[in-house]
Amino acid sequence: MHGEYKVPGGKLVVVDVDVEDGVLRHVRVAGDFFLEPDEALEAVNGALEGAPADTGTAGLAARIDAALPAGTVLYGLTSEGVGVAVRRALAHATDWTDYDWQLIHEPAQPPALHMALDEVLTAEVAAGRRPPTLRVWEWAAPAVIIGSFQSLRNEVDPEGAARHRIEVVRRISGGGAMFVEPGNTITYSLSVPESLVHGLSFQDSYAYLDDWVLGALGDMGIRAWYQPLNDIATDQGKIAGAAQKRVVGPGGGPGAVLHHVTMSYDIDADKMVEVLRIGREKLSGKGTASAKKRVDPLRRQTGLAREAVIDRMIESFRARYGLAPGKVTDGELARARELARTKFTSPEWTARVP
Repeated sequence: MHGEYKVPGGKLVVVDVDVEDGVLRHVRVAGDFFLEPDEALEAVNGALEGAPADTGTAGLAARIDAALPAGTVLYGLTSEGVGVAVRRALAHATDWTDYDWQLIHEPAQPPALHMALDEVLTAEVAAGRRPPTLRVWEWAAPAVIIGSFQSLRNEVDPEGAARHRIEVVRRISGGGAMFVEPGNTITYSLSVPESLVHGLSFQDSYAYLDDWVLGALGDMGIRAWYQPLNDIATDQGKIAGAAQKRVVGPGGGPGAVLHHVTMSYDIDADKMVEVLRIGREKLSGKGTASAKKRVDPLRRQTGLAREAVIDRMIESFRARYGLAPGKVTDGELARARELARTKFTSPEWTARVP
């Protein structure tokens, strides 16, 4: 069995392993990491040899830590990362490069339709009718997108939303509220087979699915990192937030994961705090200057036009994993439009947590 895992902010760890009589055998760890002294690698292999095959990531990491020679230095590598690679090998996890990725980047669409497209496309991936997909959104109208479990009245000021003509919709994933305006926001979705994140904890899957965009930002001169549980940050402040939803496959079989990210290219902080109640509470009365500090826009950090940032992100993904142009099919669009009408614009769904 073969497993791979790129340590967030670090290097690739590769594990080849067999299971015999319920324990790990013939363990071989490799990768582009740095490790001193040389004998530490054999210590890692030896620590994993004979471990029960059902040992979790934390247990595998503890075995490695106990076996490392005194003074061992790991760079780009962690004992937990090795444990994750082992678990991914045992789960027969797939890798990004195992798939033919499809890009969807279509003209601007209403907020409720975006919510519906996420649900429909991810269900199609779960059913095996669609390849793993990167979808870049274009917004037809400003909106507040609240998380699946958030209280509508706690998050949104209805008078502020009405005054600024901000549509309020609820998405299927958890997490916090997003304030978006056309031209000021970069949003994308990944709809991926569940096997891509096999062996990863919920938290690890966020870091794993965010890794490519950290590389894309790095290519634009921005040193960014994953900040648990679901943020992307720089030393200037938060620039993005992610959310996920797991979708069960047909008949309860292997499904798919929706991972979507909203990035602040620019932001009208005055308007945001008039529309979002929670924004005022988080800022603790510190005012608009603090709002701008909390969320630091990509426009200032890159000096690039929004379209250029998106193009560079797409090209970075394509260079890493391949990416063919695609589109929403007529059938998918019809189902999404119906779902937007019956669910995502309905008061019952939007206020399901009043």
